[in-house]
Amino acid sequence: MKIIFTFGGVISGVGKGVVSSSIGKILKEYGFSVTMIKIDPYINSDAGTMRPTEHGEVWVTNDGGEIDQDLGNYERFLNKDMPKINNITSGQVYSQIIEEERSGEFLGETVQFIPHVPEEIVNRIKAAGKGYDFVVVEVGGTVGDYENIPFLFAAKRLEVELNKDNIVYVLVTYLPIPSNLGEMKTKPTQHAIMMLREYGLFPDFIIGRSSREMDKVRKKKIETYSNISCDYILSCPDVDNIYKVPLVLEKQGFGSKLMKLTKTRAKKNIDWSAWEKIIEKMNKPKNRVKIAIVGKYIDIGDFTLKDSYISVQEALKHAGAYLDTGVDIDWIDSKKLEQTDQLTILKNYDGIIVPGGFGSSGVEGKINAIRVCRENKIPYLGLCFGMQLAIIEIARNICNLEGAHTTEICPETKYPVIDILPSQKEIIKKSAYGGTMRLGAYAAILDPNSKIFEFYKKTGRLEEDVKKINTLPEKRLGIVDNEKNIIFERHRHRYEVNPEFVDILKKHGVTQGHPEFKSRPESPSPMFVALVDAALKRH
Repeated sequence: MKIIFTFGGVISGVGKGVVSSSIGKILKEYGFSVTMIKIDPYINSDAGTMRPTEHGEVWVTNDGGEIDQDLGNYERFLNKDMPKINNITSGQVYSQIIEEERSGEFLGETVQFIPHVPEEIVNRIKAAGKGYDFVVVEVGGTVGDYENIPFLFAAKRLEVELNKDNIVYVLVTYLPIPSNLGEMKTKPTQHAIMMLREYGLFPDFIIGRSSREMDKVRKKKIETYSNISCDYILSCPDVDNIYKVPLVLEKQGFGSKLMKLTKTRAKKNIDWSAWEKIIEKMNKPKNRVKIAIVGKYIDIGDFTLKDSYISVQEALKHAGAYLDTGVDIDWIDSKKLEQTDQLTILKNYDGIIVPGGFGSSGVEGKINAIRVCRENKIPYLGLCFGMQLAIIEIARNICNLEGAHTTEICPETKYPVIDILPSQKEIIKKSAYGGTMRLGAYAAILDPNSKIFEFYKKTGRLEEDVKKINTLPEKRLGIVDNEKNIIFERHRHRYEVNPEFVDILKKHGVTQGHPEFKSRPESPSPMFVALVDAALKRH
Protein backbone atom coordinates (compact mmCIF):
# COMPACT_ATOMS: atom_id res chain seq x y z
CA MET A 1 0.00 0.00 0.00
CA LYS A 2 1.30 3.43 -1.01
CA ILE A 3 -0.23 6.58 0.45
CA ILE A 4 -0.49 10.03 -1.11
CA PHE A 5 -1.33 12.84 1.32
CA THR A 6 -2.72 16.10 -0.05
CA PHE A 7 -2.54 19.20 2.12
CA GLY A 8 -3.88 22.70 1.50
CA GLY A 9 -1.96 25.93 1.84
CA VAL A 10 -2.85 29.62 2.25
CA ILE A 11 -6.69 29.45 1.99
CA SER A 12 -9.50 26.96 2.51
CA GLY A 13 -11.45 25.95 -0.58
CA VAL A 14 -8.27 26.02 -2.65
CA GLY A 15 -9.33 22.99 -4.67
CA LYS A 16 -7.72 20.10 -2.77
CA GLY A 17 -10.78 17.91 -3.33
CA VAL A 18 -10.63 18.24 -7.11
CA VAL A 19 -6.84 17.84 -7.19
CA SER A 20 -7.06 14.75 -4.93
CA SER A 21 -9.81 13.29 -7.13
CA SER A 22 -7.67 13.98 -10.19
CA ILE A 23 -4.70 12.18 -8.65
CA GLY A 24 -6.98 9.22 -7.95
CA LYS A 25 -8.25 9.31 -11.54
CA ILE A 26 -4.69 9.36 -12.92
CA LEU A 27 -3.73 6.35 -10.80
CA LYS A 28 -6.83 4.47 -11.94
CA GLU A 29 -5.98 5.25 -15.56
CA TYR A 30 -2.50 3.82 -14.90
CA GLY A 31 -4.15 0.53 -13.92
CA PHE A 32 -3.87 0.70 -10.13
CA SER A 33 -6.53 -0.08 -7.56
CA VAL A 34 -7.23 3.19 -5.76
CA THR A 35 -9.30 4.38 -2.84
CA MET A 36 -9.69 7.87 -1.39
CA ILE A 37 -9.94 9.09 2.21
CA LYS A 38 -11.15 12.50 3.39
CA ILE A 39 -9.93 13.74 6.76
CA ASP A 40 -12.07 16.43 8.37
CA PRO A 41 -10.53 17.94 11.50
CA TYR A 42 -13.83 19.16 12.99
CA ILE A 43 -15.18 17.68 16.24
CA ASN A 44 -18.48 16.64 14.62
CA SER A 45 -18.78 12.88 14.15
CA ASP A 46 -19.90 13.47 10.56
CA ALA A 47 -21.38 16.19 8.34
CA GLY A 48 -25.00 15.09 8.88
CA THR A 49 -26.04 17.83 11.31
CA MET A 50 -24.21 20.70 9.60
CA ARG A 51 -25.92 23.56 7.78
CA PRO A 52 -25.38 23.28 4.00
CA THR A 53 -24.78 27.06 3.86
CA GLU A 54 -21.86 26.62 6.28
CA HIS A 55 -20.25 23.42 5.04
CA GLY A 56 -21.77 22.71 1.65
CA GLU A 57 -23.70 19.63 0.61
CA VAL A 58 -23.90 16.53 2.79
CA TRP A 59 -22.87 13.52 0.70
CA VAL A 60 -24.58 10.18 1.37
CA THR A 61 -22.72 6.90 0.85
CA ASN A 62 -24.24 3.53 -0.06
CA ASP A 63 -23.71 2.26 3.49
CA GLY A 64 -25.44 5.26 5.08
CA GLY A 65 -22.60 7.66 5.85
CA GLU A 66 -23.25 11.42 5.91
CA ILE A 67 -19.98 12.78 4.62
CA ASP A 68 -18.16 15.84 3.38
CA GLN A 69 -19.05 16.69 -0.23
CA ASP A 70 -15.50 15.86 -1.39
CA LEU A 71 -16.40 12.16 -1.30
CA GLY A 72 -18.89 12.98 -4.04
CA ASN A 73 -16.04 14.20 -6.24
CA TYR A 74 -14.05 11.05 -5.46
CA GLU A 75 -16.94 8.86 -6.62
CA ARG A 76 -17.62 10.96 -9.71
CA PHE A 77 -13.98 11.00 -10.86
CA LEU A 78 -13.24 7.35 -10.09
CA ASN A 79 -16.72 6.01 -10.98
CA LYS A 80 -16.52 4.01 -7.76
CA ASP A 81 -18.56 3.76 -4.55
CA MET A 82 -16.80 4.91 -1.36
CA PRO A 83 -17.82 3.54 2.07
CA LYS A 84 -18.28 5.73 5.14
CA ILE A 85 -15.03 4.51 6.77
CA ASN A 86 -13.28 6.61 4.10
CA ASN A 87 -14.18 9.72 6.07
CA ILE A 88 -12.21 10.35 9.26
CA THR A 89 -13.15 13.20 11.60
CA SER A 90 -11.59 14.39 14.86
CA GLY A 91 -14.95 13.67 16.49
CA GLN A 92 -14.78 10.01 15.47
CA VAL A 93 -11.17 9.69 16.62
CA TYR A 94 -11.69 11.23 20.06
CA SER A 95 -14.98 9.37 20.64
CA GLN A 96 -13.29 6.04 19.87
CA ILE A 97 -10.38 6.74 22.20
CA ILE A 98 -12.64 7.82 25.07
CA GLU A 99 -14.89 4.78 24.55
CA GLU A 100 -11.87 2.46 24.63
CA GLU A 101 -10.49 4.18 27.74
CA ARG A 102 -13.82 3.83 29.55
CA SER A 103 -14.01 0.13 28.70
CA GLY A 104 -10.48 -0.50 30.02
CA GLU A 105 -8.87 -1.35 26.70
CA PHE A 106 -5.77 0.73 27.48
CA LEU A 107 -5.05 -1.53 30.49
CA GLY A 108 -4.31 1.30 32.90
CA GLU A 109 -2.16 3.40 30.55
CA THR A 110 -2.25 7.18 30.76
CA VAL A 111 -4.14 8.10 27.58
CA GLN A 112 -2.44 11.06 25.92
CA PHE A 113 -2.56 13.13 22.77
CA ILE A 114 0.76 11.58 21.72
CA PRO A 115 0.85 8.67 20.94
CA HIS A 116 -2.80 7.61 21.19
CA VAL A 117 -4.54 10.12 18.90
CA PRO A 118 -2.15 9.70 15.93
CA GLU A 119 -2.24 5.92 16.51
CA GLU A 120 -6.02 5.86 16.11
CA ILE A 121 -5.78 7.95 12.94
CA VAL A 122 -3.12 5.62 11.49
CA ASN A 123 -5.28 2.58 12.26
CA ARG A 124 -8.27 4.15 10.49
CA ILE A 125 -6.23 5.04 7.38
CA LYS A 126 -4.87 1.48 7.22
CA ALA A 127 -8.34 -0.05 7.63
CA ALA A 128 -9.83 2.07 4.83
CA GLY A 129 -6.85 1.48 2.53
CA LYS A 130 -6.45 -2.26 3.07
CA GLY A 131 -6.08 -4.20 -0.18
CA TYR A 132 -5.48 -1.19 -2.46
CA ASP A 133 -2.34 -0.31 -4.42
CA PHE A 134 -2.72 3.41 -3.67
CA VAL A 135 -4.60 5.41 -1.05
CA VAL A 136 -5.11 9.14 -1.61
CA VAL A 137 -5.67 10.93 1.72
CA GLU A 138 -6.96 14.49 1.58
CA VAL A 139 -6.38 16.41 4.81
CA GLY A 140 -9.07 19.08 5.24
CA GLY A 141 -8.37 22.66 6.22
CA THR A 142 -5.05 24.41 5.65
CA VAL A 143 -1.50 23.94 6.87
CA GLY A 144 -1.17 25.83 10.14
CA ASP A 145 -4.65 25.02 11.49
CA TYR A 146 -4.35 23.82 15.11
CA GLU A 147 -6.93 21.09 14.60
CA ASN A 148 -4.78 19.50 11.85
CA ILE A 149 -1.83 18.80 14.13
CA PRO A 150 -2.75 15.19 15.07
CA PHE A 151 -3.23 14.30 11.40
CA LEU A 152 0.20 15.69 10.50
CA PHE A 153 1.71 13.57 13.28
CA ALA A 154 -0.15 10.54 11.88
CA ALA A 155 1.23 11.20 8.36
CA LYS A 156 4.80 11.32 9.71
CA ARG A 157 4.20 8.14 11.70
CA LEU A 158 3.08 6.34 8.53
CA GLU A 159 6.17 7.62 6.72
CA VAL A 160 8.40 6.09 9.40
CA GLU A 161 6.42 2.85 9.46
CA LEU A 162 5.98 2.27 5.70
CA ASN A 163 9.19 3.89 4.40
CA LYS A 164 9.35 7.16 2.44
CA ASP A 165 9.17 5.33 -0.94
CA ASN A 166 5.57 4.47 -0.04
CA ILE A 167 4.51 7.96 1.07
CA VAL A 168 4.05 11.04 -1.12
CA TYR A 169 3.19 14.54 0.11
CA VAL A 170 1.35 16.95 -2.19
CA LEU A 171 0.83 20.57 -1.14
CA VAL A 172 -2.00 22.30 -3.01
CA THR A 173 -1.40 25.99 -2.46
CA TYR A 174 -2.86 29.30 -3.57
CA LEU A 175 -0.92 31.92 -5.52
CA PRO A 176 -2.76 35.25 -5.28
CA ILE A 177 -2.57 37.97 -7.92
CA PRO A 178 -3.44 41.21 -6.07
CA SER A 179 -5.31 43.56 -8.40
CA ASN A 180 -3.22 46.56 -7.30
CA LEU A 181 -0.02 44.73 -8.31
CA GLY A 182 -1.05 42.49 -11.19
CA GLU A 183 1.71 40.08 -10.19
CA MET A 184 1.48 36.48 -8.91
CA LYS A 185 2.85 36.32 -5.35
CA THR A 186 4.68 33.28 -3.95
CA LYS A 187 5.34 34.43 -0.36
CA PRO A 188 2.17 32.80 1.14
CA THR A 189 3.19 29.50 -0.53
CA GLN A 190 6.70 29.79 0.91
CA HIS A 191 5.19 30.17 4.39
CA ALA A 192 2.87 27.18 3.84
CA ILE A 193 5.86 25.01 2.89
CA MET A 194 7.74 26.23 5.95
CA MET A 195 4.83 25.42 8.28
CA LEU A 196 4.50 21.91 6.85
CA ARG A 197 8.22 21.32 7.34
CA GLU A 198 7.93 22.27 11.00
CA TYR A 199 6.16 18.93 11.44
CA GLY A 200 8.83 17.02 9.53
CA LEU A 201 6.76 16.78 6.36
CA PHE A 202 8.61 17.75 3.18
CA PRO A 203 6.36 18.20 0.11
CA ASP A 204 7.22 16.07 -2.92
CA PHE A 205 4.89 18.07 -5.19
CA ILE A 206 3.74 21.68 -5.04
CA ILE A 207 0.55 22.27 -7.04
CA GLY A 208 -0.09 25.98 -7.47
CA ARG A 209 -3.69 27.09 -7.78
CA SER A 210 -4.43 30.48 -9.28
CA SER A 211 -6.59 32.28 -11.82
CA ARG A 212 -3.67 32.06 -14.27
CA GLU A 213 -0.95 29.57 -15.10
CA MET A 214 2.20 29.75 -13.00
CA ASP A 215 5.17 30.92 -15.04
CA LYS A 216 8.80 29.74 -14.90
CA VAL A 217 9.87 32.80 -12.88
CA ARG A 218 7.42 31.93 -10.07
CA LYS A 219 8.37 28.24 -10.18
CA LYS A 220 12.06 29.11 -9.92
CA LYS A 221 11.36 31.38 -6.96
CA ILE A 222 9.49 28.62 -5.12
CA GLU A 223 12.31 26.19 -5.97
CA THR A 224 14.91 28.59 -4.52
CA TYR A 225 13.08 29.10 -1.24
CA SER A 226 11.81 25.54 -0.77
CA ASN A 227 14.52 23.34 -2.31
CA ILE A 228 11.91 21.50 -4.37
CA SER A 229 12.84 20.93 -8.01
CA CYS A 230 10.90 22.95 -10.60
CA ASP A 231 9.96 19.63 -12.20
CA TYR A 232 7.76 18.89 -9.18
CA ILE A 233 6.18 22.35 -9.00
CA LEU A 234 3.07 22.14 -11.14
CA SER A 235 0.53 24.73 -12.21
CA CYS A 236 -3.19 24.17 -11.84
CA PRO A 237 -5.00 27.31 -13.04
CA ASP A 238 -8.77 27.79 -12.99
CA VAL A 239 -10.51 25.71 -15.67
CA ASP A 240 -14.00 25.89 -17.15
CA ASN A 241 -14.58 22.21 -16.34
CA ILE A 242 -13.20 20.44 -13.25
CA TYR A 243 -12.95 17.14 -15.16
CA LYS A 244 -10.08 18.69 -17.13
CA VAL A 245 -7.82 18.81 -14.07
CA PRO A 246 -6.43 15.23 -14.44
CA LEU A 247 -5.44 16.17 -18.01
CA VAL A 248 -3.89 19.46 -16.84
CA LEU A 249 -1.71 17.55 -14.34
CA GLU A 250 -0.87 14.80 -16.82
CA LYS A 251 0.25 17.35 -19.41
CA GLN A 252 2.93 18.35 -16.88
CA GLY A 253 3.94 14.72 -16.33
CA PHE A 254 2.40 14.22 -12.90
CA GLY A 255 1.74 10.49 -13.40
CA SER A 256 5.21 9.59 -14.63
CA LYS A 257 6.84 11.69 -11.89
CA LEU A 258 4.68 9.96 -9.28
CA MET A 259 5.76 6.56 -10.65
CA LYS A 260 9.39 7.66 -10.31
CA LEU A 261 8.91 8.80 -6.70
CA THR A 262 7.12 5.60 -5.65
CA LYS A 263 9.39 3.33 -7.73
CA THR A 264 6.47 1.78 -9.61
CA ARG A 265 5.33 1.41 -13.21
CA ALA A 266 1.95 1.85 -14.87
CA LYS A 267 0.06 -1.45 -15.08
CA LYS A 268 -1.60 -0.72 -18.42
CA ASN A 269 -1.44 1.51 -21.48
CA ILE A 270 -2.70 4.98 -20.66
CA ASP A 271 -5.63 6.10 -22.80
CA TRP A 272 -7.53 9.29 -21.95
CA SER A 273 -9.68 9.30 -25.10
CA ALA A 274 -12.96 8.24 -23.43
CA TRP A 275 -12.50 10.87 -20.68
CA GLU A 276 -11.62 13.53 -23.26
CA LYS A 277 -14.74 12.67 -25.25
CA ILE A 278 -16.96 13.25 -22.18
CA ILE A 279 -15.28 16.62 -21.56
CA GLU A 280 -15.70 17.61 -25.21
CA LYS A 281 -19.43 16.85 -25.04
CA MET A 282 -19.71 18.98 -21.90
CA ASN A 283 -17.77 21.90 -23.42
CA LYS A 284 -19.01 21.77 -27.03
CA PRO A 285 -22.60 20.49 -26.90
CA LYS A 286 -24.85 20.43 -29.96
CA ASN A 287 -27.87 21.65 -27.98
CA ARG A 288 -28.60 23.80 -24.92
CA VAL A 289 -31.36 23.84 -22.30
CA LYS A 290 -32.10 26.15 -19.39
CA ILE A 291 -32.85 24.60 -15.99
CA ALA A 292 -33.86 26.41 -12.79
CA ILE A 293 -33.01 25.00 -9.37
CA VAL A 294 -35.49 26.25 -6.77
CA GLY A 295 -33.90 25.85 -3.33
CA LYS A 296 -33.45 27.41 0.10
CA TYR A 297 -29.74 26.82 0.81
CA ILE A 298 -28.53 29.33 -1.77
CA ASP A 299 -27.76 32.76 -0.31
CA ILE A 300 -25.30 33.33 2.52
CA GLY A 301 -24.81 37.04 3.23
CA ASP A 302 -24.05 38.77 -0.07
CA PHE A 303 -22.89 35.54 -1.74
CA THR A 304 -24.52 32.59 -3.50
CA LEU A 305 -23.36 29.19 -2.19
CA LYS A 306 -23.82 26.74 -5.05
CA ASP A 307 -21.95 24.03 -3.11
CA SER A 308 -25.16 23.32 -1.20
CA TYR A 309 -26.42 21.45 -4.28
CA ILE A 310 -23.15 20.51 -5.99
CA SER A 311 -24.27 16.94 -6.79
CA VAL A 312 -27.39 18.24 -8.52
CA GLN A 313 -25.24 20.54 -10.68
CA GLU A 314 -22.84 17.75 -11.55
CA ALA A 315 -25.66 15.28 -12.31
CA LEU A 316 -27.09 17.81 -14.79
CA LYS A 317 -23.66 18.10 -16.44
CA HIS A 318 -23.37 14.31 -16.73
CA ALA A 319 -26.87 13.98 -18.19
CA GLY A 320 -26.15 16.83 -20.58
CA ALA A 321 -22.94 15.17 -21.81
CA TYR A 322 -24.85 11.90 -22.33
CA LEU A 323 -27.36 13.75 -24.53
CA ASP A 324 -24.80 16.11 -26.14
CA THR A 325 -26.60 19.02 -24.48
CA GLY A 326 -25.30 21.95 -22.49
CA VAL A 327 -27.27 22.76 -19.34
CA ASP A 328 -27.46 26.39 -18.22
CA ILE A 329 -28.42 26.55 -14.54
CA ASP A 330 -30.15 29.44 -12.80
CA TRP A 331 -30.67 29.57 -9.03
CA ILE A 332 -33.96 30.74 -7.56
CA ASP A 333 -34.53 31.30 -3.85
CA SER A 334 -37.79 29.50 -3.01
CA LYS A 335 -38.76 32.20 -0.49
CA LYS A 336 -39.16 34.67 -3.37
CA LEU A 337 -41.71 32.39 -5.06
CA GLU A 338 -44.07 32.67 -2.09
CA GLN A 339 -45.10 35.92 -3.80
CA THR A 340 -47.27 34.78 -6.72
CA ASP A 341 -46.26 37.74 -8.91
CA GLN A 342 -42.76 36.21 -9.09
CA LEU A 343 -43.93 32.88 -10.52
CA THR A 344 -44.04 33.96 -14.17
CA ILE A 345 -40.23 33.76 -14.38
CA LEU A 346 -40.51 29.95 -14.22
CA LYS A 347 -42.11 29.86 -17.68
CA ASN A 348 -38.76 30.93 -19.16
CA TYR A 349 -37.17 27.58 -18.28
CA ASP A 350 -37.06 24.25 -20.08
CA GLY A 351 -37.09 22.34 -16.79
CA ILE A 352 -37.28 22.88 -13.02
CA ILE A 353 -35.66 21.03 -10.11
CA VAL A 354 -36.66 21.31 -6.45
CA PRO A 355 -33.88 19.57 -4.48
CA GLY A 356 -33.86 18.27 -0.90
CA GLY A 357 -34.14 20.41 2.19
CA PHE A 358 -35.50 20.61 5.71
CA GLY A 359 -37.85 22.93 7.60
CA SER A 360 -40.72 25.27 6.74
CA SER A 361 -38.75 28.15 5.21
CA GLY A 362 -39.63 28.59 1.52
CA VAL A 363 -41.98 25.56 1.42
CA GLU A 364 -45.00 27.35 -0.05
CA GLY A 365 -42.73 28.94 -2.67
CA LYS A 366 -41.60 25.48 -3.74
CA ILE A 367 -45.18 24.21 -3.87
CA ASN A 368 -46.12 27.24 -6.01
CA ALA A 369 -43.25 26.40 -8.38
CA ILE A 370 -44.42 22.78 -8.64
CA ARG A 371 -47.98 23.91 -9.46
CA VAL A 372 -46.69 26.21 -12.24
CA CYS A 373 -44.70 23.29 -13.69
CA ARG A 374 -47.74 21.00 -13.71
CA GLU A 375 -50.12 23.59 -15.15
CA ASN A 376 -47.67 24.68 -17.86
CA LYS A 377 -46.26 21.23 -18.64
CA ILE A 378 -42.72 22.28 -17.66
CA PRO A 379 -40.56 19.17 -17.03
CA TYR A 380 -40.06 18.82 -13.28
CA LEU A 381 -37.76 16.71 -11.08
CA GLY A 382 -38.37 16.65 -7.34
CA LEU A 383 -35.54 15.27 -5.22
CA CYS A 384 -36.39 13.95 -1.75
CA PHE A 385 -38.26 16.89 -0.14
CA GLY A 386 -38.93 18.18 -3.67
CA MET A 387 -40.69 14.88 -4.43
CA GLN A 388 -42.68 15.07 -1.18
CA LEU A 389 -43.82 18.61 -1.98
CA ALA A 390 -44.94 17.47 -5.45
CA ILE A 391 -47.14 14.88 -3.71
CA ILE A 392 -48.58 17.64 -1.50
CA GLU A 393 -49.29 19.90 -4.50
CA ILE A 394 -51.10 17.07 -6.34
CA ALA A 395 -53.01 16.07 -3.21
CA ARG A 396 -54.24 19.65 -2.73
CA ASN A 397 -55.01 20.61 -6.32
CA ILE A 398 -55.79 17.32 -8.11
CA CYS A 399 -57.05 14.99 -5.38
CA ASN A 400 -59.02 17.84 -3.68
CA LEU A 401 -57.48 17.14 -0.28
CA GLU A 402 -57.58 20.76 0.88
CA GLY A 403 -54.83 21.61 3.33
CA ALA A 404 -52.84 18.43 2.64
CA HIS A 405 -49.34 18.72 4.03
CA THR A 406 -46.39 16.95 5.59
CA THR A 407 -46.41 16.37 9.34
CA GLU A 408 -42.84 17.69 9.39
CA ILE A 409 -44.23 21.19 8.76
CA CYS A 410 -47.87 20.88 9.88
CA PRO A 411 -48.39 18.09 12.46
CA GLU A 412 -52.14 18.91 12.75
CA THR A 413 -52.94 18.66 9.02
CA LYS A 414 -56.20 16.89 8.19
CA TYR A 415 -54.53 15.08 5.27
CA PRO A 416 -50.97 14.02 6.25
CA VAL A 417 -49.97 12.74 2.80
CA ILE A 418 -46.32 12.85 3.95
CA ASP A 419 -45.71 11.40 7.39
CA ILE A 420 -42.79 10.37 9.56
CA LEU A 421 -41.38 6.87 9.11
CA PRO A 422 -42.64 4.69 11.99
CA SER A 423 -39.05 3.78 12.91
CA GLN A 424 -38.21 7.48 13.35
CA LYS A 425 -40.83 8.37 15.97
CA GLU A 426 -38.88 7.15 19.01
CA ILE A 427 -35.64 8.57 17.60
CA ILE A 428 -37.18 12.05 17.39
CA LYS A 429 -38.54 11.78 20.95
CA LYS A 430 -35.00 11.15 22.18
CA SER A 431 -33.62 14.07 20.08
CA ALA A 432 -31.13 11.62 18.53
CA TYR A 433 -30.67 13.53 15.28
CA GLY A 434 -27.15 12.58 14.20
CA GLY A 435 -26.85 9.65 11.78
CA THR A 436 -30.36 8.34 12.47
CA MET A 437 -32.33 9.13 9.30
CA ARG A 438 -33.15 6.57 6.65
CA LEU A 439 -29.67 6.68 5.14
CA GLY A 440 -27.83 5.01 2.29
CA ALA A 441 -28.75 2.81 -0.66
CA TYR A 442 -32.10 1.00 -0.57
CA ALA A 443 -33.71 -1.21 -3.17
CA ALA A 444 -36.74 -0.13 -5.22
CA ILE A 445 -38.80 -2.39 -7.45
CA LEU A 446 -39.86 -0.69 -10.68
CA ASP A 447 -43.16 -1.30 -12.43
CA PRO A 448 -42.17 -2.57 -15.91
CA ASN A 449 -45.06 -0.56 -17.42
CA SER A 450 -43.86 2.73 -15.94
CA LYS A 451 -41.86 5.56 -17.47
CA ILE A 452 -39.25 5.31 -14.74
CA PHE A 453 -38.60 1.70 -15.75
CA GLU A 454 -37.89 2.92 -19.29
CA PHE A 455 -35.49 5.60 -17.99
CA TYR A 456 -33.39 3.11 -15.99
CA LYS A 457 -33.41 0.49 -18.74
CA LYS A 458 -32.42 2.95 -21.48
CA THR A 459 -29.32 4.21 -19.64
CA GLY A 460 -28.19 0.71 -18.61
CA ARG A 461 -28.59 1.36 -14.88
CA LEU A 462 -31.27 -1.31 -14.44
CA GLU A 463 -28.93 -4.04 -15.67
CA GLU A 464 -26.04 -2.58 -13.63
CA ASP A 465 -28.04 -2.47 -10.37
CA VAL A 466 -29.49 -5.98 -10.74
CA LYS A 467 -25.90 -7.29 -10.73
CA LYS A 468 -25.32 -5.59 -7.35
CA ILE A 469 -28.30 -7.16 -5.58
CA ASN A 470 -26.12 -9.45 -3.44
CA THR A 471 -24.00 -6.54 -2.17
CA LEU A 472 -26.87 -4.90 -0.30
CA PRO A 473 -27.57 -5.88 3.34
CA GLU A 474 -30.95 -7.55 3.90
CA LYS A 475 -32.35 -4.58 5.83
CA ARG A 476 -31.74 -2.33 2.80
CA LEU A 477 -33.13 -4.87 0.34
CA GLY A 478 -36.59 -5.54 1.77
CA ILE A 479 -38.86 -8.17 0.23
CA VAL A 480 -37.84 -8.89 -3.34
CA ASP A 481 -40.33 -10.68 -5.59
CA ASN A 482 -38.72 -9.79 -8.93
CA GLU A 483 -34.96 -9.41 -9.07
CA LYS A 484 -35.07 -8.26 -12.70
CA ASN A 485 -36.74 -4.91 -11.95
CA ILE A 486 -34.66 -3.70 -9.00
CA ILE A 487 -32.66 -0.48 -8.77
CA PHE A 488 -30.77 1.11 -5.88
CA GLU A 489 -30.84 4.79 -4.94
CA ARG A 490 -29.49 6.54 -1.88
CA HIS A 491 -31.82 7.93 0.78
CA ARG A 492 -31.58 10.67 3.40
CA HIS A 493 -34.93 11.39 5.02
CA ARG A 494 -37.19 10.81 8.05
CA TYR A 495 -40.50 11.28 6.23
CA GLU A 496 -42.22 9.31 3.46
CA VAL A 497 -45.43 9.17 1.44
CA ASN A 498 -48.14 8.11 3.89
CA PRO A 499 -49.28 4.58 2.85
CA GLU A 500 -52.89 5.53 3.71
CA PHE A 501 -52.98 7.94 0.76
CA VAL A 502 -51.17 5.83 -1.85
CA ASP A 503 -54.37 4.49 -3.47
CA ILE A 504 -56.00 7.90 -3.95
CA LEU A 505 -52.74 9.34 -5.34
CA LYS A 506 -52.34 6.44 -7.78
CA LYS A 507 -55.96 6.82 -8.84
CA HIS A 508 -55.17 10.38 -9.98
CA GLY A 509 -52.14 9.33 -12.04
CA VAL A 510 -49.36 9.62 -9.52
CA THR A 511 -46.93 6.86 -9.41
CA GLN A 512 -37.98 8.94 -2.75
CA GLY A 513 -34.40 9.11 -3.05
CA HIS A 514 -31.31 11.10 -4.05
CA PRO A 515 -30.39 10.01 -7.61
CA GLU A 516 -27.84 12.83 -7.82
CA PHE A 517 -25.58 10.84 -5.46
CA LYS A 518 -25.23 8.02 -8.00
CA SER A 519 -24.46 10.17 -11.04
CA ARG A 520 -20.99 10.08 -12.62
CA PRO A 521 -19.58 11.40 -15.93
CA GLU A 522 -19.21 7.80 -17.15
CA SER A 523 -22.58 6.70 -15.70
CA PRO A 524 -25.19 9.51 -15.57
CA SER A 525 -28.33 9.29 -13.43
CA PRO A 526 -31.35 8.04 -15.44
CA MET A 527 -33.63 10.58 -13.71
CA PHE A 528 -31.45 13.52 -14.73
CA VAL A 529 -31.08 12.16 -18.26
CA ALA A 530 -34.88 11.95 -18.46
CA LEU A 531 -35.27 15.53 -17.20
CA VAL A 532 -32.75 16.98 -19.68
CA ASP A 533 -34.32 14.92 -22.49
CA ALA A 534 -37.78 16.27 -21.62
CA ALA A 535 -36.34 19.79 -21.39
CA LEU A 536 -34.83 19.38 -24.87
CA LYS A 537 -38.21 18.40 -26.29
CA ARG A 538 -39.82 21.46 -24.68
CA HIS A 539 -37.01 23.83 -25.78
